Amino acid sequence: MFADFLSRLIRPEPEQLPDGDARLALAALLVRVARSDGEYAREEADRILRILTVRYGLDPDAAATLRHQAETLEAEAPDTVRFTRAIKDAVPYEDREAVVEALWDVVLADGIRDHEEDALLRLVANLLGVNDRDSNLARQRVEARRA
Repeated sequence: MFADFLSRLIRPEPEQLPDGDARLALAALLVRVARSDGEYAREEADRILRILTVRYGLDPDAAATLRHQAETLEAEAPDTVRFTRAIKDAVPYEDREAVVEALWDVVLADGIRDHEEDALLRLVANLLGVNDRDSNLARQRVEARRA
């Protein structure tokens, strides 16, 4: 279903993704992080839905459709390193930094800072080109909103 999209994304010289494709790729990354601990909790899926609704100004049905497509894409996507590097090459830095904050929001959605999710998020942030300092600041912003 997403073979053409994935082949365009992992080309040696990917073009910048059109807005809809970038949304889908970044949503799939949210799903990948949520699934990294072997449990895709309802709270995580709901948080992804809220992030997509707010970030992209979608109505609930459109956000649910995007999340469903992202869940399918994530299952078909290559390994995290190739997938994330492809996103880095195709998405502007500002958007990648905002995605790291959204990723922390998903990781912390179930109230458990799981080691697998934490480790994957550190890897993903690095592969996206977002430094540790900016990733930590993103996590602190999410934690402050939750307090």
